[in-house]
Order: sequence, then C-alpha cells, then structure tokens
Amino acid sequence: MGNSYAGQLKSARFEEALHNSIEASLRCSSVVPRPIFSQLYLDPDQPPFLPEDVKPKVEELDKELVHRYSQNGTLDFSNNQTVNEMEDEEEDEDMSDSSSPPIPYSQKPAPEGSCTTDGFCQAGKDLRLVSLCMEQIDIPAGFLLVGAKSPNLPEHILVCAVDKRFLPDDHGKNALLGFSGNCIGCGERGFRYFTEFSNHINLKLTTQPKKQKHLKYYLVRSSQGVLSKGPLICWKAPSLPECRSRQSSAASHSAKPNSSVSPSTTPEGGSTNGYKSGFTQTDSSVFSPTKSSSAINLSGTQDLSRNKNIVKPLALSVQLVGKTFATAPLSLRASDVANGNNSGGRNNVMSSTLSRPIPHSTSPSPGCAAGDQASMSSSGPPKKRHRGWSPGSPVPPPGLVVPVPTIRPLARTEPLLSVPVPQSMLTGILQPQPIPAGETVIVPENLLNNSGVRPVILIGYGTLPYFYGNVGDIVVSPLLVNCYKSPQLENKDLDLLGLTGSQLLTVENMILLTIQYLVRLGPDQIPLREEFEQIMLKAMQEFTLREHSLQMSTQCVSVSPGQLPWLARLIASVSRDMVHVVITQNSLAEGISETLRSLNEMKHRQKLPDYVVAICASKIRGNEFCVVVLGQYQSRALAESMLTTSEFLKEISYELITGKVSFLASHFKNTSLGDDLDKLLEKMQHQRGDSVVIPFNGDVNECLSSQEAAAMVSGQEPDLDVDTFQIYQPQLTVARKLLSQVCAIADSGNQSLDLGHFSKVDFIIVVPRSEVLVQQTLQRIRQSGVLVDLGLEDNGTAYQRAEKYVVRLDNELQAKFEIFMRRVKQNPYTLFVLVHDNAHVDLTSAISSSLSHGEPSHGLADRVINCREVLEAFNLLVLQVSSFPYTLQTQQSRISSNNEVHWIQLDNTDDVGSEEKLYFGLTEYSKSLQWGITSPLLRCDETFEKMVNTLLERYPRLHSMVIRCYLLIQQYSQALMALTTMASLRDHSTPETLSIMDDLITSPGKDKNGCGHMLIIRVPSLQLAMLAKERLQEVRDKLGLQYRFEILLGNPASELLVAKHFVTRLKAWRGSEQDDWVPRTYQDLEGLPCIVILTGKDPLGETFPRSLKYCDLRLIDSSFLTRTALEQEVGLACCYVSKEAIRGPIVALDLSEKEHEKANVSENDSDELLIDLERPQSNSSAVTGTSGSLAENGVSSSSAADKSQKQPASLNFQHVAHSSVDEGTYPGFTSGETLKQECDSLGNQMASSTTSKFSSSSSASQMFRWPSQSAKEGKTLRAALPRIVILSKAAYCLLSSQKNGHLPSSSSLLPHADVSWLNSLRSVLHKDMNSDEQSLYYRQWTTARQHHADYSNQGETAGSRNFHPRRLLLTGPPQVGKTGSYLQFLRILFRMLIRLLEVDVYDEEEINCDHAESSEVTQSNNDHWPDIEIFSKMTFDLSVHDPKYSSISPVYTEQLSRVKQENNKETKIEEPRKRETVSMMLTKYAAYNTFHHCEQCHQYMDINPAAQISDSTLHAFTFSSSMLGEEVQLHFIIPKSKENHFVFSKQGKHLESMRLPLVSDKQNLNAVKSPIFTPSSGRHEHGLLNLYHAMEGINHLHLLVVKEYEMPLYRKYWPNHIMLVLPGMFNNAGVGAARFLIKELSYHNLELERNRLEELGVKRQCVWPFIVVMDDSCVLWNMHGVQEQSSQSMEPGATNKNVSLKSVLQHIEATPKIVHYAILGIQKWNSKLNSRKSKAPFSRCNVHDFILLNIDLTQNVQYDLNRYFCEDVDFNLRTNSSGLLICRFNNFSVMKKHIQVGGQKDFVIKPKIMVSEGLAPIMPLQYICAPDSEHTLLAAPAQFLLEKFLQHATYKLFPKAIHNFKNPVLAIDCYLNIGVEVAICYVSSRPHSVNVNCEGVFFSGLLLYLCDSFVGADLLKKFRFLKGATLCVICQDRSSLRQTIVRLELEDEWQFRLRDEFQTANSSDDKPLYFLTGRHI
Repeated sequence: MGNSYAGQLKSARFEEALHNSIEASLRCSSVVPRPIFSQLYLDPDQPPFLPEDVKPKVEELDKELVHRYSQNGTLDFSNNQTVNEMEDEEEDEDMSDSSSPPIPYSQKPAPEGSCTTDGFCQAGKDLRLVSLCMEQIDIPAGFLLVGAKSPNLPEHILVCAVDKRFLPDDHGKNALLGFSGNCIGCGERGFRYFTEFSNHINLKLTTQPKKQKHLKYYLVRSSQGVLSKGPLICWKAPSLPECRSRQSSAASHSAKPNSSVSPSTTPEGGSTNGYKSGFTQTDSSVFSPTKSSSAINLSGTQDLSRNKNIVKPLALSVQLVGKTFATAPLSLRASDVANGNNSGGRNNVMSSTLSRPIPHSTSPSPGCAAGDQASMSSSGPPKKRHRGWSPGSPVPPPGLVVPVPTIRPLARTEPLLSVPVPQSMLTGILQPQPIPAGETVIVPENLLNNSGVRPVILIGYGTLPYFYGNVGDIVVSPLLVNCYKSPQLENKDLDLLGLTGSQLLTVENMILLTIQYLVRLGPDQIPLREEFEQIMLKAMQEFTLREHSLQMSTQCVSVSPGQLPWLARLIASVSRDMVHVVITQNSLAEGISETLRSLNEMKHRQKLPDYVVAICASKIRGNEFCVVVLGQYQSRALAESMLTTSEFLKEISYELITGKVSFLASHFKNTSLGDDLDKLLEKMQHQRGDSVVIPFNGDVNECLSSQEAAAMVSGQEPDLDVDTFQIYQPQLTVARKLLSQVCAIADSGNQSLDLGHFSKVDFIIVVPRSEVLVQQTLQRIRQSGVLVDLGLEDNGTAYQRAEKYVVRLDNELQAKFEIFMRRVKQNPYTLFVLVHDNAHVDLTSAISSSLSHGEPSHGLADRVINCREVLEAFNLLVLQVSSFPYTLQTQQSRISSNNEVHWIQLDNTDDVGSEEKLYFGLTEYSKSLQWGITSPLLRCDETFEKMVNTLLERYPRLHSMVIRCYLLIQQYSQALMALTTMASLRDHSTPETLSIMDDLITSPGKDKNGCGHMLIIRVPSLQLAMLAKERLQEVRDKLGLQYRFEILLGNPASELLVAKHFVTRLKAWRGSEQDDWVPRTYQDLEGLPCIVILTGKDPLGETFPRSLKYCDLRLIDSSFLTRTALEQEVGLACCYVSKEAIRGPIVALDLSEKEHEKANVSENDSDELLIDLERPQSNSSAVTGTSGSLAENGVSSSSAADKSQKQPASLNFQHVAHSSVDEGTYPGFTSGETLKQECDSLGNQMASSTTSKFSSSSSASQMFRWPSQSAKEGKTLRAALPRIVILSKAAYCLLSSQKNGHLPSSSSLLPHADVSWLNSLRSVLHKDMNSDEQSLYYRQWTTARQHHADYSNQGETAGSRNFHPRRLLLTGPPQVGKTGSYLQFLRILFRMLIRLLEVDVYDEEEINCDHAESSEVTQSNNDHWPDIEIFSKMTFDLSVHDPKYSSISPVYTEQLSRVKQENNKETKIEEPRKRETVSMMLTKYAAYNTFHHCEQCHQYMDINPAAQISDSTLHAFTFSSSMLGEEVQLHFIIPKSKENHFVFSKQGKHLESMRLPLVSDKQNLNAVKSPIFTPSSGRHEHGLLNLYHAMEGINHLHLLVVKEYEMPLYRKYWPNHIMLVLPGMFNNAGVGAARFLIKELSYHNLELERNRLEELGVKRQCVWPFIVVMDDSCVLWNMHGVQEQSSQSMEPGATNKNVSLKSVLQHIEATPKIVHYAILGIQKWNSKLNSRKSKAPFSRCNVHDFILLNIDLTQNVQYDLNRYFCEDVDFNLRTNSSGLLICRFNNFSVMKKHIQVGGQKDFVIKPKIMVSEGLAPIMPLQYICAPDSEHTLLAAPAQFLLEKFLQHATYKLFPKAIHNFKNPVLAIDCYLNIGVEVAICYVSSRPHSVNVNCEGVFFSGLLLYLCDSFVGADLLKKFRFLKGATLCVICQDRSSLRQTIVRLELEDEWQFRLRDEFQTANSSDDKPLYFLTGRHI
C-alpha cells in the first residue's frame, strides 16, 4: 500500500488494528474475523500505485444508482453515490448500528427570496462543473477549486473555492480543523463554517454537513483548458482506497481484488454497465494459514449488517447485455488490473474493494451481472472500514506490463458470492436478512482440475443463489438475461414488430424456448444472444397471430406450472443427452449444487451434457431457471467471449509472462512423431553445413553457399503488378456524392456552411496508430498530386511537405493538431477538411480514457474530433471515413443520417464496362461458398480444429488463443520440415497448412526473378506474434530457407524491417528506386515471398499487395463476436480482382444443377488431400494436390450457382486459380499435369453442361492456359485473384451462414463492442439491406456505451439529436478505394469553390454583321447619351444580331438580298448546337441564384426560418385587356417589407396601384426609377433573382413574374420578393404571354398612377413611363469606355469595366428627352467587344434580354401573347414599323449566364393518349395533320406545335424561298421563324407604318398569320410573287380560315387543293390552329 510501515509494528497502528479487530469480532456472528497480525503484516504488500498513473476522475461516472425493491418484500437500500463515495460514507456514518435508520438532519430554511434550485447558489448563480468547465475562474492565492457533491444532483459536481490549509495533504493528514471557502458563483467570500457554506450552495443535506463527506474532488484543468474532475480528496490515512490515487508505493504483488464499477444509464445496463473484478497475482504465502473466509458482496449497496462474512445480495433487475456485461468478481478479470479502462474500452471503471482475494484460477471468467442502472460494489467488511482490510483502489492499479490475476492460494478461503436478481423498483433501507441455507451453493474444491471444465452459469429468470467456496472455478454470464426481461417498447415499435402490448411470453414458455434453442445448437456452436432474441420475437409474433385468429386470451397458450417439468424433459429428450433438465422444488441452488457436485465427481471418460437447465418449480415464487453450460467447447467459448479484445490480450500476455504456458510449450517441444524438435533442427543444420537453399529459380533441394545466395539478384525486371495510383470511376462517383452532400449542407438554410465565402481548400488526415498506414496515406497523397492541385505546395516541395498533412493518433498528435487549428483560425477564407480515417477505431471518450492507464492513444480521437474548436470552426468540415461505421451510427450519433455517403452499390458488371478490376469483398466471399468448388476461397481447417479441441481439453486453464497459436507455430514448422527434409512429417501437418507452405516455398523456385506469394498470419497478441516470428524464423534459418522467403512482424507501432538481401531484390525489381529506398508499406513488398505475422488489436486498414494469396485467420475465434471485430479481420482479404478472373473463359458453363456437393466441403477436402499426400509427387510440380491447386480451383467453380444474380461479377469465378504453381499470378511456369487433370475435369463438366458454347473440349483445354501461353510472348497482364482465407470454425460458421441459411450471420451480431442493443425485441437486420438502411437500423436500435465518445451526445428527447452540421461520414467496404475517393473529393471541392466564384457566360460574336444597315448618320464617340435629333435620323437596322438567334430566318433588307447564299443541305440540324461559353470570375456586382449566401444579402434573401411565409400578403389586381377582350385578374404576393411600393385603399387594404416616380424627379444616387420585371419559369433555384449586389444594396422595386403552378416553389425560395402570379390559363403559355401581361399591367398601372397623382396636382405626362424587363439569366454588366489617345499607344483602345446594374440603369434613365424613346437596351457581351475597333456608341437596332420599355409610347404595340419563340424580334419589328425609336447603348453590355435548367425549354411532346411506353420520338412534321384524320393527337399547345412545325417545314412550305434571299417570303404583321434558309420580309399593314422598300422584289411566298382587318385584298395586290410561289394562311379555326380566303380574294391569284388544309395535331378541346397552303398561279 505504499506506506512506510513495511511490516514493522508501530504502536499506533497496532492499537488501531487491535481496536478494529475487537470491534469486528463483536459484530461478527459466525465466522472468525481476520487475524490481526495478517492485517498488520500483509498490507505493505499491496500492488504499487504510482501517482503519475492516476488520471483525474470524471463526472461521467457519477450516475445515480437505481433503487430496487427486494423480492421478499423488504426494502433494499442502495446509495445515491458511486462506490467510492459509499466507502467514505461508511467511514463517516454516525449511526450506532447498521440496522438503525439514519438520523435526519434539519436544515435552516433559506432566507426569503433567495434561490433554492439545486446546482445554483442562493444568489442564483450556476455552480455546476458542466456549466463552468470552460470559464476562467479567479481564485485568491492559497485557495484551490474543489468539487462538492449534492445528494439531489448525483450526476453533477458543484465547484467551490476552499482554502487549501483546510484540505488534507497527499497522505490524508495535516488538514486544519474548520473551514474557509468562497462561493465562485456570486463571489461571496469568507464562509467560516461548512454548515453555512453548504446552505449557501443549496446542498440540502439530510445528514450533518461535513467537509470530509461532501467535498469530494480536486478540480484540475486539462491541456485544452477544460476544468474537469481530478483526484479524490484524500481525507483519510493512506491505507484507504480513496487516497490510493494520490500515493506512490513500492512494487509488490499481493492480493488485490478489485471490483470495478461503472454505473451507467445505458438502457440495457449492458456490459458497460458491467462490473468486473480484476485481481492481481497473489503469492500463496501471503495468506495467513488460518482457515479464514470472507464474503464477496456484489450487491452494490453498503452492506449494513455488521457481519463480515454473510452478505445480503442487492436485488437488482438483472439486465445485462450479452457480450458486454456486468460481471461480478466471481471469476476474476485479470485484465482490469492492468488497465483500468479495460482498454477495449468496454467499461469505465471505478472500483471498490473486495473483502479478500478470491481463490482464482487463471482463465478469466467474469461473473455476474448488474441491474438496469444499478451499480455493484463488493464492499469489504460492511460498516466501518477497518484500516487493515485491503480495499480496492478507486482506480484500478496501473498497467504493469501484464495483467495479473491471482493464483489460487493454498489457504482454503471460502468467499461467498451474491448475485443480483430481478426486482421491482423502490428506494428504501436495507434490513439485515438471515440467509436460508437452501439459497447458497458451495462450489466444490478442485472443480476445474477434476472435471477439466469451468462451468458457465447463464443467468435466466429468478434469483440466483449465493456462491461460496471455490468461486474462481465458475463463471456467471449475463448473455441471455435481457431476452427474459419484459422489454419497454413504445406502441409504434410493437406494431412494427407485429406484437400487441399484452403479448409477452410467460416464464414457462421462455424456459421451453430456451431448452429448444439449446437442443438445436450444434456441437461446435455457442448460444448467441442475437439468435435467441430473434427466436423469442418469432415466438411472440406467433402467439399474437394465434391470439388474433382464435380470439383467445393469453392464458390458453401458456403452459401450466404442472406441465412444465415433463414438457421440458420431453424437449430435452431429443438432444442425444446434450441437454439435461434438473428440476427442484425449493430453490435454484439445489439444482446448481447438484450439477456442480456431479460434475466434480465425474469419471474422466464419462460423457458430459453440454447444457444443464436448472428449473426451480417453486409454489411460492413461481418458476425460476438458469442454464449451466458444461460443454468443454461451449463453456470456454462463452467465458472468453465475455472479455473485450483488450482484456483477453492482457490475459494472454499475463499467461505468457507468468510462465503458465510452460506445460504447453514443453508439449510442443517435440514433433508429432515424438522427436525433439530443436535437436532435429540442429541435426539438419549440421548436415547442410554452410550451404542454403537456392533463393529462387531452382528446386528446394538445390543448395549453394550463403555468399552466393545473398548475391543472387534477378536478371530482368519482372512484370510486377504494382498499382499505380489512379482514380477509378466508382471513386469519382463517390467523390461527387460527397461534394453534393457538402453543397446540401451549404444549402440547408441553417447557415452552418457558406461555400461562397471560401476560395481555397486545405486538409489534414488523422489516422490510427499504425506506422504502415501513415506511410501508405503519405504515398497516396504524393502519388495523387493533391497538394499541388490544391495549391498548398509547389511541385518541388510537395514530396517532403506531405508529412505535415497526416497525423497519427499518438503522443505527437497534440502539437501537430494545435498547429493545424491555428491555421484554421488564421485563414477564414480557406475551407479546411479534417479527414478522420478508420474512424471506428478507438472511439473511447476522452473523459473515460483519463481513467484508464492502458493504451496511450485512448480517447485521443475524441479529443481531436469532438473538441470545441473543431465543432465551432465555421470553416472546418469533418469527414469521418470508415469501413465499419456501425459504432458511429448509434442513437447518440453526432452525424446526421443525411450526411452519410455510402459507397455505390457495385451491383451489375455492366456499370464497370471499362474497368478491368472488380471489387471482391465480404459478400462476395460469403457468396463464393455457394459455388461448390472443391477449393473454396473461405475455408475452415477441420483437422486443425480437431487438434485444437484435443488440446483445449488438456489445458483448461489457458486462453484458447494461446493454445491455437502454439499449435499453429508447430503446424507451420512441421510443414516446412516436411516439405524440405522430413517427408515423414507430412501426415502430421494439416493439408491446408502444408499446401500454403508448399506454395510459398515453391513459387519463387519456379520464377526467374524470385517472385512469390505473401501469407498473412493474423496474431492479435503482440507477445504471441513475436514468439511466432522468432520460432518460425529459427526453423526457416535452420532449414536453410532464409534467402527463399522473408518472415516479417507486422506491428502497427513499428516500421517494416526487411532483411537486406530481400530489399536488394525488391529494388532490383523496381529498377528505378533511389539507393536509400526501403519498403515502408505492405504494397512495397509486391512479389516478395514472405510471411507477415500481423499483430495488433485491430487491423487498421493497411492495403496489401496483389501477391498476397493467403490470409490465415485461424486464431480469430469466439473472442471476436461482434460484427466489426469479425468483419474487419476478413476485410484483410478484400481486394480488386481481374474481370477476367471473374468473368473469364467459362462463362457459359452453368453448373447450377450441381449446386454444392452434399458432403461437407471441408471434410471432403481433407479426405482428398490426405489421399493426395500419399501420391508420389510429379516432376512438374511440387504440389501436394491440395486446396491450392489450379486444377481444383480453376475448374470446378460453378459459374452460375445463383441464377437470380444478374451479376456474373461475384459468381463466375472460374478462374480462381490459386495454384501453388500459380499460373494465375505469375506467368512463366507451366504445369503439365495439373493442367491435364484440369482439362479432363473440365471436359467432364462440359459434357454435363447444357449451355456450353465451346465446340470441343480441346478448345477448353486451351482456355486455362491464358496466363502461361502469353508468357512466351513476353510480359502479360496477369489476373489479380481473390485471396484464400482460412478461418477458425467459429468464424467460418458465422460467415458461411448464407450457405446453409439457418445460422445467424455475422451481420446480425452486435455491431461493435462500444455499443449495446437498445432492446432485446427488435426487427431483423436483413442481409440484403443496403448501407443506408443498415445505418437507419443501427441508429434506431443501438446506443453508445458509457465510455463511447458519442455517449455524452444525448438529446433531451429522442427526436432532438445534436448532430454536428459540418460532419460527414463516408462508408464503404474495406480496401474499396476510400482514400483515393476522399483525395479526389478534396480536389473537386476546391474546383467547385473556384467555380462558385466563376460563372459560365455566353461568349458569341454578333451575327449578320456583314449585311447590317450601315447608317450614314453617327454620333461622336464621346457622347454619353444619344442626341434625339441625330438619332431619329438614323435608319433602323432590321437584321437580328443576337447570337442566340443564329438559327432563325433572317429579316429581309436590301443588303441581305445581295448576300450569296450557298446551297448547302446540311444546315438542317435537328439538335440545338452547343453554344460557346467562357468562364468569368464573379464580381461584387453580380446577380445570384439561391445558392449564394452571404452576410450582406442575407436579410434580402431572408432564408431565416423564423420569418414565416405568411408574412407576405396576397392581393388580386384586376384590369380589362382590349387584346384579350376580357378582364384579367393577376395576383400580387407582397412581403410586408415591400408594401411601401404600393398604394392600398384606406379601408380594406385593397391594392390600388404600384407607386411610380416622376420624370422630373431629381436623379437620386440611391434609387432607380423603373420597376424591374423578371419573368421566370422552372428556375426557382437557378434563376439569378438576387439583385442585391447588382443594385449595390439600394432600395429597388423588383417583381418576379411566375406561372401559377410554380408560385409555391418561387415563394419558398424567394420569400422576400414581390411575385406577380399569372392567371392559371397561362400555365402552358410561352414567354410571349408573360411579356404581354407585364406590359398590359404596367400600362394599366400607369393610368391609375396618373389619375392618382393628377389629384395631387401632378401633370399626367410627368409620371415615369418606363419599366425594365430583364431575363433571369443576366449575371454581370460591363461598361466599355473609350480611352483617349495616350503617349504610349498610338491607337485609342477600349476599356472594359465591370459595373453594377444600378449604375447602368441610372445612366440610361438619365438620357435626355428619354420619354421620346420607345425601347432602350444594351448589347450582349462577347470577348471580342474590347478588341474590335469601336463602333458608334448608340445603334438603332433590335434589342433583347434587358430592355427599358416605354409603356406609354408603345401602348398600341403589343407582344404576341401566344408566342413561344422570337417574341422579342416580332415586338421590335412592330415597334419600329410604328415609327418609334429603339436605341441600343453600345457602351454597356450584359453577360448572360448559361443555365442548364428551366427557362424557355421545349415541351416534351407526347401523345395525348399513351398507347405503349417505348414509342419512337415524334418528329416535327408529325405536329400537324389533316383535319378530322385518325392521326395521333398530341398533348401540347397548338401554337407551340405550329411554331415548331414552321421551323422545320421550310422545304415543304416554301420550296422556292430556300437559299434565295433575293426572293424572300412576305410576312404581314408578324415575324415567325420559318427556318434559317429562308429570308422573311416583314411588312406592317397599319396605315403610316414604316416598311422596308419592296419595289422590284418578287416574293417566293406569302405568310398570313392570324391577320386582322387591316390586311385587305388591296394591300396584297401591291406585292408581286414568283410563279409557283407558295402561300400559308393560318387561322384560329376552320370557319375563319374560309372567311379570310374569301375576304382577301386569294382564290383569284392562288390555287388551293382540298388536301392542302391542315391543323395542328391537337384534340379539339385544345383548340387547334388551322392553315391552308396554296400555289401562286
């Protein structure tokens, strides 16, 4: 115990011990108390406890213990503190006797008006540590911060400042009496009495306030500055456990039982709430020889009886999780001792004392269970703790090198064990209870020695008895206990499972189900909790169904207690004596005692049952039961599966260090033939002398001297398949998925990520502690070039600087990470990505790990990923990457399920057309078992398993992994010897081992370069791995094979060490490496024949080379019963394989009839193999004919075992050629015989195959030669093949379950050791669930254990989870390419950020410039505005120059008629051409879409969810339209903030008009006068409707014009915009309708405003008549100024400056005499604008896209509301013909963004009535039909069909006009696009209109479109037509068509035929248009 007594007797201490002993003997009623001398002399030998090992305690563990009511009616008292605190209480309790109730303490009432809330002081200030942990607290010098505990807030600590003179020193001494403290909440100082202080801080005590009792902990600041709970305050002398944490002591070992407690609130109370006991090794001499005995009380209560030995159990509901459990110190957990946190991190440990060391045998068998939220403690002598008791430490002793359980002492002590039982809840006081004799079980002496079995007692239902005596020889497991509890499920969950609330099983039914389940288990299976839970669920569902169908009550289906015994025996009777039933009347104890007794007295040869079900059919208490597992295999597997990985690794290292394996080691000193192995090896070495086996290119029998061998280097470079880094298609797809998820976060509206803010990407990758993994990641970063691409490093430095970007989770982490976080803070415009690779490894919380003294990396990930800076940094994304993400997908997950990105489902091989390689993962391995090949890829070595079982029986005390490992070493050693010198040993190696070693040794011999295979042997324990490496190396070297193959230790903590001659060989193969190159990753070992002994707790995601052929996982046994643990081991073998290997030559073979041979494949295997071994070897190969041979593997794979699979990928595995001759992998060796056998077997199969596509089997015989044939032709790309995996029986059963269907598969296991199931009743996880569904399943049904990093992320309610908004999870199977994918993601994220700052704008030169009207009149270049006098004299340029109209009919001008049109036919282009775009950087004046978020315009956009949509109001606005001839009702949606732009009636808030300014208003710099209208359709997200920046943030009036059906979407995305909603009748209309209605509405509004302002004395003509009509794709505006001549440049040059929309509008609005212009516009930008010689500053020509429209002047010129195309050209021509001015400002240009979605897109033309789905597309010529015909009617507007038809029907309608611009088509009052080959001459029929000069023009056609009364016969007679010119007259209906023909007297000059009448192909409901064609006579 580290005190200085060291065994000397000091008088004070003697008196104290004597006093205690007397007191104990007075209180003790039966057994002799512990002798006083042993108390005095034994204490110094306690194990050492060094202060530096003690990390501060944490508040996590202070959870309230639950009070339970004991079954027999008395009250059980369980304290509200955790165990350590109980120990204090016991010390200080003032009660005279345990049975007297505590004396109540009456507290002074709080002063009036003061705060009495728990956790706050009377001044109302918060004192809780959780609230203050980040605060900076100032305290006076000499004061310390300490934590006080309030009984009402057990989970909180209150922070106080106390003068340290009143606190004890490290030895619990020297504290001044009294108290001096300050309140850190309100700052009140100088409390002199603790009573007064406790009142002030609202402790509300029920007992006398004492500082010793209520001031608990020192508070310390962690390195991050977080205030947290530190060591306990050591109020007592050092012999007490609390102080242990503050003392150091000398090393020793003695009894130190130590039961760890971790009370927790996990719903399952599961393992993590587990309680385990750990023991240090005890010297037997330590015990006093007296036959003293003591009791263990697991009850978690203070035991208040004074009897030291008989202890009452705390009745708790036994609610434990299967694998993770609470265990009582029944069998002792050695491992806890060494590492308090049980480095697997399953429990956060606190420990209390055990009264005495318990005799214990070595293998850990943790005991029993704990309740829901209860805690257990093994309290020592009950009341006052005597100084002489050796109490357990509050923190388990530090990790000595090994965990040390006690060795059984000679002295016979009989501890008594109490086990909790289910109880109902109630708080209360414990009354001492006499224990009935029948309730105890005495465990017989030497039980394990006599029977060879350590029985496991599975807790069932009812009270488990007490255990006395040799309790170390039994294990109590809570595996199935949760299945028997009634689950707490909500109704919706019950419905989901098909249950009713009442329908729970009776105890009798549960007993029968349990027996039935045990009967069904195979001899090599252990009960699995998950499997049994499903059975229980099915049973309940059955009962529910029966109940529904028969309307019966539950009583009818229950078994009466009387029937139970014989039914139970009946079910057990079919088990072939494997399951026995023992039925007793009084208590379970009888049944268990009986079983143990008979077990102890068994004769060794007698057959034991595997399971004994003990049932107590008690009349009083009802039925109770438990299961005693006696099966040799089952009991051991159950006991071992209770340990976490870290625990069993400690157990193993303890066994190795204490020499317990010496018996086993001596057993393996001899070979199987009985010879001494070492002597044999010496002899062989001696015979061989100095020579060694040839390194390669020669047989094993060829020798040469070691000097020659070392110098042997391969002559040529082999064709090594070294993977060069490249990004494959699936990786690209996943990177894009990640990117779109990041965009989704940015768009989510909660403003957690503003992508527009960043212009750069930086990253850091955090990986687990594995040197190889770090090097591998560095290699990928370097090869991918990502550092250069992101602009982080230059080409030169990137290689060295890469190390800065990868951080390992070890001690250096803190420094590197701090530098990174500093970069994050300093660069707010850089988006940082923190990648946490292999994120499932070590997710313990930083808090719980501060209690642990195990692996230093514990909790580091939590400290990094979940620290406050990371969570709050707005420019940091966290990307967690994992192959086994289940531990991140709990109810407490910090990652939203929406932010999970799953690897794409690799379902069909068609997707991967171009990829040569396909992924072969866990599912493919499982499926491969169905192929029925004789050499499957997943194998179980039956022979090996039989040997293991024999050894396990012989050595019951050793951990099975130790035994397996020793056996494996022996197997490999003997195989090596058998294959080189001692053939007699062949029969003693298992065929699997022999074939692997044969392949390993012979393949380099057959290769000119010495290439060979890699074999991985997975040995999780480092000590065992080192042992294996040394032993195998020794055997290899003595056999002279040291140059043939390498043996490496794959230890994550260290770098690879490869022998020098092998490095030379690797360098020679690589050719170009530098001199100092050494292999750093496993991939660098490509081609090296070697054995890698891979150690470490978990495989950490290292990638292995293609040459890896075998994975030996025979050590991975029932200790790996969680999904992650098991799957990550098999994940080592996952890889990409060649498509040829999968889909190779025999695709046609359909062997599905053969399915799988009836006999068990693996047994078959071994028989065949043994026969093979007898056969003499052929010269061609040293193959042993075993599972590796090409013949078996390649051929008999069934190519389509599962026809339902569309996926040949995973099935047609014909080419699994893993031969030892390995033609599959290395070209150049041939093997005559194997190939011959193979062809024969292939021939037979083909004969039986019905679908063979091969003409003869001779062709088939060649197919398999593909690798070797091509060897002659030189290098060849060889097939990459799947690896062969050899599993233990337990793992094989779980992974092969898909084959036989009824077994549970690995996917149904608990997903990870750090989580627990929420409930035993839950739906099944189906195998075919995809990863999204699995994630949701785990999020629903699993919860984080207490030591898990996510445990603290508890939402207030289940719905309110605290997801971190900037955190993503990337999941994908192991080795699928996730690293490449996230590196690619970083690259495209950077590109996207750059793209977000860029925009694609159209960059097209103007068209028709060659025949533009050149105006003689121009203005000087320096004028800012047009001069109306000069301008009105300019001629109007009719030509359309906008490049978007490059494919429309040119408008006829006199210049055009001179243009020679070449007659090229291919101008008829169907698909629209791709328009030229260029990328521009956005400027501060851009218009934006919804994806832009920034601080400034955030108000304008108002995506604030608090602002409800209802803040805007809907107003109808009605006006009459002369054009429509009816009233039009439009709706305005006006947000509250925009109502100032409108005039409302005084009374009813009726909308009257929209305010307009005056022409005479002074130019205000902060306003534009014109309202802006933007018609938009289909672009609610992508339309550039955010004009905030373009308008420089000034107030402006902007109206979105939207169709009625799109209004909700626009309103959702643009809640702050005014909407003008078109009437529903225009839902299918084109853009013409929107423009028509904008103009009509504006004119109507202008009139209303004139009337309103007239009343105020304003002249009518003074009201501002302009509006802006602008497209939703205008993004940037430019000004093109003219520079004056400068001295440098002789020519004036143009400047291009980006300007705001505001300045453009203000400039145009300032035009002098502006009201005389009808339309003002600006030109379209293109990149040549600046370089071209400057043109006139103003043009009189067509304007588009962005116009200022004078609605007053254009009152009588209308947009054609029916139009879909060219409506603006049509409008411009009408306006001009009316003599109005159209002016284009050439000094300004607008850039239009290329937006792919929405806008004026074509309708998808479909038939009105769909006949069948896959119809051919409808051609434009089918858009019309003869009237009344049977033509397919189309669902599209008539006008749209007509316009599309005219564009494409030129050749039919106007044949004379094609390419003939001299003779255009005459169009009266309209411009329609009739194809680019035809010119249109636009003529207005209006009187006084301005028209083009048509004198002397002969027209080639006439187009009359809906002509009105202005068009008369006289007008037409003015024009002349060519002979044969064609006419097209279009009207609304047939009658008006006829009337028009008559009215215009057309029949005089034009000839019509009846068949020339057509209509658009609409139904008559859709009002088709009619037209008639004719020819000029």
